[in-house]
Amino acid sequence: MRHFVTVGIFVILMTILTYVGLSASGLMPVEASEQARSIDWLWDIQVKAIAFLFSLIVVPLIYSLVVFRRRRGDTTDAEHIEGNTRLEIAWTVLPLVAVLALAYVGAYSLAEVRRVDANAMVIKVTGIQWAWKFEYPEQGITSTELYLPVSRQVVLKMESPDVIHSFWVPEFRIKQDVVPGRVTEYRVTPTLIGNYKVRCAELCGTSHAYMESPVIVVDQAAFDAWISEQQRLAAALDTPEKRGEALAANNACAACHTVTGAESIGPTWLGLFGSEVSLADGTTITADDAYLEESILNPTAKVVEGFAPSMPPFPFTTEEVADIIAYIKTLQ
Repeated sequence: MRHFVTVGIFVILMTILTYVGLSASGLMPVEASEQARSIDWLWDIQVKAIAFLFSLIVVPLIYSLVVFRRRRGDTTDAEHIEGNTRLEIAWTVLPLVAVLALAYVGAYSLAEVRRVDANAMVIKVTGIQWAWKFEYPEQGITSTELYLPVSRQVVLKMESPDVIHSFWVPEFRIKQDVVPGRVTEYRVTPTLIGNYKVRCAELCGTSHAYMESPVIVVDQAAFDAWISEQQRLAAALDTPEKRGEALAANNACAACHTVTGAESIGPTWLGLFGSEVSLADGTTITADDAYLEESILNPTAKVVEGFAPSMPPFPFTTEEVADIIAYIKTLQ
């Protein structure tokens, strides 16, 4: 009995030390959303369970190696033990109860994370190789930055025109895949004003590591001021060239095409219009309006020599394509 009491005390001490050490190591980033509270609560329960199970294995193992080691000169056989029915029942029933309890708290946490606010603001998110685009349909603006008002739930309706991406802001804790052909939802209520960053958590191609965008949480007054400024800038896009430049910026065209002549994943736009383009099939073609329109709507129809056919088709309207071409024409 003395050994059980001693081991029990050491297990408790080791559990406390392990939990304190793990908690102090900063495993999780700052908590910045209402949904993160429930997730962090569940995480804390799991860390405590991990600390206990680690101690329950390591302490008896080390204690047995030290206390019950074979002494010098001892050649006797160890005590033969057939089994212990009570112990076997205990280590079957207790883990089952623990798993059921964790299943319950996990379901409770999921319900809290997915709790719906009828007044949530809707933002449309497009994940593109390799950038993010955010549309505010109620306000009629588009941005490459995700501005959010603090203490108000937003629902992100997310789509992808190319491959699977995954929307992840570590401080919000939640992660949601963005799947081609589907609209997936991501609900979050920011609780901490500050600057964060959305990352893609699904390997999606050459520039996956750089698929990041700012996430800026502000108070309601600052959010309203930002919306007003974006609406003013949108209203100032009064020429096809300006609208085309804005479309190129909002759809991450710069992720593959430069306007300086520098090399990138795709051909540069500098001096492109009217130039002779060498294609992968050995032919050449003049970069006129028809060629540029086809290259935007069906990028793999005529692949430029030296470049991989990696550009996805973009769902631009005829007017938007014309605006982008007008912008490309200015890059001479």
